Amino acid sequence: MDSPKDPPTPLPIGQSFFDRIIEGGYYYVDKTLLIKDILDKGSTATLCTRPRRFGKTLNQTMLKCFFEDTAELGGKNMRALFNGLKIEAARDRYLEHQGKYPVIFLSFKDWKLGNFEVSCKQLIKDIAYEFERHAYLADKLSSNSAQETFRKLSGLEGSLNDYHSSIRFLSKCLEDYHGRKAIILIDEYDVPLENSWVRGFYQDMVDFIRPLLSSALKDNPHLQFAVITGCLRISKESIFTGLNNLDVVSILSDSYDEHFGFTQDEMGAMLRYYNQECKAGIVRDWYDGYMFGRTEVYNPWSSIKVVSNWIDNIDRHPEPHWVNTSGNDIVRKLVDGASDETRAELETLMTGDMISKPIHEDITYDEIYRNADNLWNFLFFTGYLKKTGEGRLNENGELTLDLSIPNMELRYVYATKIREWFNESIAEKNLDVFYNAILNGDAETFQAELSKLLAESISYMDSAENFYHGFMVGILSRLKGYLVKSNRESGHGRSDLAMYGVSIRDKAIIFELKRAGKFKEMPALCEAALKQIEDNNYAAYWDDEGYVDIMKYGIAFYRKNCEVRLGKP
Repeated sequence: MDSPKDPPTPLPIGQSFFDRIIEGGYYYVDKTLLIKDILDKGSTATLCTRPRRFGKTLNQTMLKCFFEDTAELGGKNMRALFNGLKIEAARDRYLEHQGKYPVIFLSFKDWKLGNFEVSCKQLIKDIAYEFERHAYLADKLSSNSAQETFRKLSGLEGSLNDYHSSIRFLSKCLEDYHGRKAIILIDEYDVPLENSWVRGFYQDMVDFIRPLLSSALKDNPHLQFAVITGCLRISKESIFTGLNNLDVVSILSDSYDEHFGFTQDEMGAMLRYYNQECKAGIVRDWYDGYMFGRTEVYNPWSSIKVVSNWIDNIDRHPEPHWVNTSGNDIVRKLVDGASDETRAELETLMTGDMISKPIHEDITYDEIYRNADNLWNFLFFTGYLKKTGEGRLNENGELTLDLSIPNMELRYVYATKIREWFNESIAEKNLDVFYNAILNGDAETFQAELSKLLAESISYMDSAENFYHGFMVGILSRLKGYLVKSNRESGHGRSDLAMYGVSIRDKAIIFELKRAGKFKEMPALCEAALKQIEDNNYAAYWDDEGYVDIMKYGIAFYRKNCEVRLGKP
């Protein structure tokens, strides 16, 4: 694309249907060579797993628009949608498939409902809608019984057992009419499974989804090919029973690795188009870092959002867009149940280092919280962690990967959930001994109680002093009758922290914090902190305010250790 005129080409925020994006003149990152790769590979059934908001629905609707024979569906000209796109420049043998097949398209992504009965009703409605979309078949089937079954399923009159085989039945009806086997596209197949697990009816949903998918995909003579997308590969024993021809393409696979998410070239082209090349480093730090197969990709949802924001204001700071599209409950669950070992691994990740974990692709939702390794696997496959390097086999023959946090956006969600967890856990503790020690000038007890709190924390250090600063604010802010201020200007500078009573008759307490590079440096750094308080006259503001009782503490930290010294009045 050329650089935009005024106004610029709109970005497809909130748009996930291929035809709407093309017809609406939105900016489109061309992923149409996915069509070529699917035809070249020739798999009967492909399960492609990617994190949420990485273009699964857009690609599925693109496949629908390319392959579907629309002659009986209003005759909409889908060929024009692909004018100038990469697949049009491919060889004729690919274009020969355009508009030649009946297509069954189902999306499960909105099946997030409160109980099994309501979820099934919605699921059945969506299946019935697909029958209605092909209503031209109703009176043209070869037998009265087939016509009656078709009307029953499209009219929401079938039983649950009837709908178990409904997709297979519809594919037969389509082949009988069109003389070509059907293509089946199922988007976000695992959303109802995740929802049902969270809400407590997981097995009921498994019992419904399993025969629905198995009948459609296993030994279906009316199937040309199927593409199924989701976030996780649910184990064959749970969902895809007996489906031996399923080609699973996960984030570990080299196949289709560049078709979900934006490659470096695609991201660079978008920035150039919107005259935002100066932001390349920021986008890379915040939204790049995912590794699918051998291709490094950017988060497409966040990338589009930030570019859109910069069209309005080029100086706007980047924000965590993708992590705000769901509750990020999985990270919170990991933090809530963290053992000492898991807590240490979280700290390793938050400091930018890697952890090594065995990886297994088959998983069921009821196993996710069974142990920490399952949680790490879930975080990896859903985009909260990335692989670094090629991996290796451990002593048990399991693939083991080095994992790290992909980018600054994900660091934000970990830090946020860790902070929430710590604040809530602190709120449940009785800190009277800790607060009394501070107010009474008992530095020894203050140090002992602070050390206990540090031992229970999960440290995350963009810069270490920032962590300790936030840590102290969190625990000091709970003392009733006292307020906490950070970096209050006073004297010749700004103290790290000050805690002061609502009444001037109460105490004002100044804290200066230092981070030690070695354990043995802490005593000297405490003295340096106290000297800084005196040299810069940090007590001046509180003197001017009328506080008579002013206390001064120098605190030094080394990892989860601390030293506390009380200064002279």
